[in-house]
Amino acid sequence: MRDKLLISRPIFVCVALEPIFRDAVVFASLLSLLSIGLTLTYLVTKVPNFSHGSIASIGIYVTLTSGEILRSDPYIFLPLAFLLGGVASLLLFYAAIRPLIVRGAGLVSLMIATIAYELVLIAALNMYADYLTSTFKIASRDFILRRYDTVIFGQPGVFVMSPAIAIGLVVFLYLFLTKTRFGIAMRAAIEDQALAGVLGINVRQVYFVSWFLAGGLGGLAGGMFGLWFQSDPGGGSRILISIFAASVVGGLQNIYGGILGGMLVGLAEILGTDWVSSNFGTWVLSYRPIIPLLAMVIMLFLAPKGLTGINWSHVLARIRRKEGS
Repeated sequence: MRDKLLISRPIFVCVALEPIFRDAVVFASLLSLLSIGLTLTYLVTKVPNFSHGSIASIGIYVTLTSGEILRSDPYIFLPLAFLLGGVASLLLFYAAIRPLIVRGAGLVSLMIATIAYELVLIAALNMYADYLTSTFKIASRDFILRRYDTVIFGQPGVFVMSPAIAIGLVVFLYLFLTKTRFGIAMRAAIEDQALAGVLGINVRQVYFVSWFLAGGLGGLAGGMFGLWFQSDPGGGSRILISIFAASVVGGLQNIYGGILGGMLVGLAEILGTDWVSSNFGTWVLSYRPIIPLLAMVIMLFLAPKGLTGINWSHVLARIRRKEGS
């Protein structure tokens, strides 16, 4: 009994780190995964998916179910969170986005469709939360599942796993998009879908993989989100501003911009909020979304294509010329 208790309630005391630093690293890493997913679907269909945050909430409730109901290691169920997120994303594409595109619907109609789908997901998650509470008598709202996390190198598992997965994903995407036939075909379809179709590339398959992968990344990020942050059915929806800000800052025209923007916006949001609250009082905590909003507005004014859309060699050359003069 003593051993079981120690396993189910890990104590993170091996290496002393500031809690706010852990919060920043975990949030930035998860935001990168979410931003890559949002950027991917935008690159393929040019549709900003406003339901992406709620797709992440599916992963949150996979973790809640695995920990509270099944009493299992949540990391074992991360593939399920990825799968369900991918299926939810495909359902949106095939039930709403694709039929609307075929009918010639404009961008506004497509955006409204994603918003409507988000409301459906939030309603379904709330019903599932009510079911968990009434049937299993557990807290299905405003919960944190840190007690089900594990210890890796003396640190909370999510603190190690989230940045490791984010970095591993970048390596995977680079190899996939540059070294595999399908990855190269996907890049071609993203650049020019009509020309890709003429060349014999299966554009429908590219749509399928892109939307499934994007939703899967959302579900995966949500699966780890609940292990560190307070969550509820609207948890993913509340960070939608941060997800969009990360994609805009990194660059919506480059899939690698997602992880760059996610890291920058995530760190700035957590550490910036902490600094402001330390200097001006905790009353500013409720205004935390202002930080990603400001980051997005500033980037749109200075570099509308994001950081990955800037010609950095040209910028550095101008700086050298000014220093030389």
